[in-house]
Amino acid sequence: MNPSPVWFISAASSGFGRETALQALDRGHTVIATARNPAKIQDLADAGAHTMAFDVTSPLPDIEAVAEEIFARHGRVDYLVNAAGFITDGAVEEVSPEEMYNAFNTNVFGTVNTIHAFLPYMRKQPPSSSGIRGTVVTFGSIASWEGGATYAIYAMVKGCMSLLAESLKPELSPFNIVATVVEPGYFRTNFLNADAKVASKVRLPEYEDENTPTGKVRKALEVVNNNQPGDVKKGCKVLVDILTRSGVAEGREVPVRICLGQDADVFIRGKANKTTALLDEWKDIFTSTDYTEEE
Repeated sequence: MNPSPVWFISAASSGFGRETALQALDRGHTVIATARNPAKIQDLADAGAHTMAFDVTSPLPDIEAVAEEIFARHGRVDYLVNAAGFITDGAVEEVSPEEMYNAFNTNVFGTVNTIHAFLPYMRKQPPSSSGIRGTVVTFGSIASWEGGATYAIYAMVKGCMSLLAESLKPELSPFNIVATVVEPGYFRTNFLNADAKVASKVRLPEYEDENTPTGKVRKALEVVNNNQPGDVKKGCKVLVDILTRSGVAEGREVPVRICLGQDADVFIRGKANKTTALLDEWKDIFTSTDYTEEE
């Protein structure tokens, strides 16, 4: 018998982390669900998950000790899902260095350190019956594609997650380890709730003005909160199908980007079209900088 696939999921207390854990459990897989406070994931423990405290902002040696413990106990990790993250709401002029560091520490450095700690074990574990040794998942966003007023820091960290997955894909391919980034549109999670969204402490009246782009986006975020079009349960069912190459993704390879939601499709295509139009408009000037044969 093939062993049950093992999932390690950070930030499983809510949103995509929690629903991914539930989807994997429903399929009879082994799930290690983590949160800073394990009391917040008792429902996952009741559903059959192994739960533990895990903070992605811990020093790297502490994360490495967690990885050592996980592999000693479970033998392998087939799906390393890095779901930890939060949005920083603040104009660039308003965000302090400490607030920016905190955003990068959780959204970027924590993910990189977790992957750094787990990869030595994943590279050495036997391949699954599909020939895949493991899958590394990061979480980007449609904000990975285009920045905007009041969410510059969020766009920056999510862009990092998308480029990280794109870079890991060729790096890990010799070891039959897959890398992918999830880039959701607006899904109805607690992501934009007051207790989850981090607003800069400094709020300048020049940016609070609802006639400015920053003020308009802030108002729009309030309106869309709890009214997002995406159903996170449906999103995670599709996500787990894609990662496990089953269900709606039977027989297909895991793509480097998993762009969930109709709004994600519209947003990303719009960005691609705008970028192509810009290149077309400026092509003669942009491409005039190479050496010529005469030189």
